[in-house]
Amino acid sequence: MPSGYSFRQMDAADAREISGWRYEPPYDFYNGDADPDDLAELLDEERRKDVYFSALDEEGDLVGFFQFEKTSETMDVGLGLRPDLTGRGIGEEFCSAGLGFARERLAPRRFTLSVTTFNERAIRVYERAGFGRGETYMHETNVGGYEFLFMEREA
Repeated sequence: MPSGYSFRQMDAADAREISGWRYEPPYDFYNGDADPDDLAELLDEERRKDVYFSALDEEGDLVGFFQFEKTSETMDVGLGLRPDLTGRGIGEEFCSAGLGFARERLAPRRFTLSVTTFNERAIRVYERAGFGRGETYMHETNVGGYEFLFMEREA
């Protein structure tokens, strides 16, 4: 792994902690309780199993999470970094560490993800981690319609 991050199956305590994370606007779109369906999935042990993984730093502190959903040879990735760690220049290393974990454990041929187009900070991180820009599309969420950018890269 390219960093000091470690990963484990997300447990109930981590899920509860993540659900309480609060991001500054406009990133509050990513707050755990912004979408009740996403929150229900995060807190449901059966739905988390083999999909949600906690990311820990070298001291064992929860610093983020990854969500991996594999279809055929493609792995769709969701991820989140603890709010106090965003904007500090560690996003590329964090993202790359999670992709390395998924590559070793789940052996996808390619990674995909979707990100809101207003989140230019994350888009830059994903591009530095090797993702290319794809199509944009509108997606209706519980808090309104948002434009998303599809991104992909080889595993």
